[in-house]
Amino acid sequence: MTSISYVKQQRITRLCVRCGLLLMQYGAESAVVVDLSKRLGFALGMSSVECSLNFNAITLTTICNERCITTTRDTINQSINVNLLVQIQQIVNKTEATVDRNELIDRTTLAFDELDKTVYPTWLVSIFVGASCAAFAYLNGGSWSITAVTFIAGMVAMFTRIYLSKHHFNPFITVIVTAFIASLIGATTYYFDIGNNADIAVASSVLLLIPSFPLINSLSDILKGYVNIGIGRAVFTYMHTLSACVGIVMALVLLRIQHWGF
Repeated sequence: MTSISYVKQQRITRLCVRCGLLLMQYGAESAVVVDLSKRLGFALGMSSVECSLNFNAITLTTICNERCITTTRDTINQSINVNLLVQIQQIVNKTEATVDRNELIDRTTLAFDELDKTVYPTWLVSIFVGASCAAFAYLNGGSWSITAVTFIAGMVAMFTRIYLSKHHFNPFITVIVTAFIASLIGATTYYFDIGNNADIAVASSVLLLIPSFPLINSLSDILKGYVNIGIGRAVFTYMHTLSACVGIVMALVLLRIQHWGF
């Protein structure tokens, strides 16, 4: 094992924590976060790397030359970005494959600094989300007018959700407002007698709020032994669903719709 100074060990620890934080923030499952953080530490010369995860924090310990450094960092949930997760995995793979260790830490740090975090424009995402909600409405027997109303409701709701998220609103408040707006627009089919089945428009307009990816991650974490963070993610998912229900009920109560459902 090559001798590594204390300063370099600190930099490696910060890189491993940065790797783990980014993975957690953008939707990676716990097993992937721990695996890539450890692999990066070993690739940079650490003799031992230990990683512990909580729902909103990561604790990482590196050991080299009988020195131990432990650090804990808070994490903030961001929108899911699979492209970013793939980039981080590629950085770890390249670091492991590098034979020349000279300036490896600097190159890895630069690679993290140059991560491509660009996302699709808000208007484009909103259009495609609206189209997916409209497609579901059409496949469930909705007429073209129901499909058009669903498209508008889904598009406006997604635009609202992205806007509120960018301005750092509470995620549950964001979901409530989004569900309220989507249901409000979709429920106009009741008042104006649009289409063949107004229930389809209301149900399809809020499909963008289904937390499928976090729910799958929570189940995967529990099955792979990360029970604490898996339960935390599951509770967050259930609260997310409850918030959507609150927004839908608020819209239906406001419009005095006595009956809704298939």
